Amino acid sequence: MVQVKNRKLRVKICGITNLRDALHAIECGADALGFVFYHQSPRYISPEAAKKIIDKLPPFVETVGLFVNEGVETIDTICKYTDISRAQIHFEVDEESLNQLHEQVLPVVRVKHPEDIKKFDHRYRLVDIHSDAYGGTGERLDLAWFKGVDCSRIILAGGLTPENVHEARAYGFYGVDVSSLSHKGRTAPISWIPILPPIMNSGTVS
Repeated sequence: MVQVKNRKLRVKICGITNLRDALHAIECGADALGFVFYHQSPRYISPEAAKKIIDKLPPFVETVGLFVNEGVETIDTICKYTDISRAQIHFEVDEESLNQLHEQVLPVVRVKHPEDIKKFDHRYRLVDIHSDAYGGTGERLDLAWFKGVDCSRIILAGGLTPENVHEARAYGFYGVDVSSLSHKGRTAPISWIPILPPIMNSGTVS
C-alpha cells in the first residue's frame, strides 16, 4: 500500500439540484460540487438551472459537470454556458476525444476487473464500479483491489457512506465522490455535510 502522510481527503458532492444544498456543502468544506447533465438520472439538472446556482457560488469552488454519451460540441457548449470548470466524462472514451475538449476533464473508469483501475493512470480520474446505469447503484469496489496502486490521482466513487468512507483513507485516494442519497429535490448534504470536516481532516493517512 502506498504510504501517504497528512493528505487532505478531498470531497465532491455530486447531484446538486438547489442553491441551499450547494452553499451548505461549501460552508462545511466540500471541495467540489457536481451537476448531472444526464437526462435519465434522477439527479438530472438542466443547464439553465445549474447556471443559476453556479452564478451565486463563492470563488474557489470547483464545479463539475457529469456527461453521459454526449459529443464534444455539446459538452463544450454546456460547460461554457454554465461556467462549469471541469467535465466528468462518465462513458467509454479514448485519449483523443478527451484532448478535443476545451475544459479540464475528469474521465471515469468503470471497473470490472482489478487491472481496469490503471486506465488513464497518468490523469486524475474517478474510479467507480461498472454499471450499465452509469453510477448511483450503491455498490462499492473491493478496496483490496487498490493495494499497491498509487491512488494519489484517484477519486473513489460508488457505495460510499458516512460509515465506511473512513476505510478508504488508508489507501491515499486524492478524494471521494459522493452521490446524492435523496432524489426529491434534496441531495447528499443531508447525510454527508455534518461529517465532511472530520472526513477531510482526520490526520495522517498511512
